[in-house]
Amino acid sequence: MGFVVLGVVFIVLKWLGVAPVAGWSWWWVLLPFALAFVWWEVIDPMFNISKKRAMNDMAQRQEQRRRKYRESLGLGVGRRKK
Repeated sequence: MGFVVLGVVFIVLKWLGVAPVAGWSWWWVLLPFALAFVWWEVIDPMFNISKKRAMNDMAQRQEQRRRKYRESLGLGVGRRKK
């Protein structure tokens, strides 16, 4: 997502004619979009970064839900059956 934001900022700066970016070639201005494409299509699926993050978030929500249910039943957070 950061590459896309950077690419949009570069396009706006080039369009407005801001000094350093106005002199750059369009290849340099559009490079962040190419990097975002490579990230989403190659690197992310290769290492399952988004999938791992989603699974961790889901596990945290599940643990919070269990903790909330235990507290509502009066079992306490630290108590477990043996």
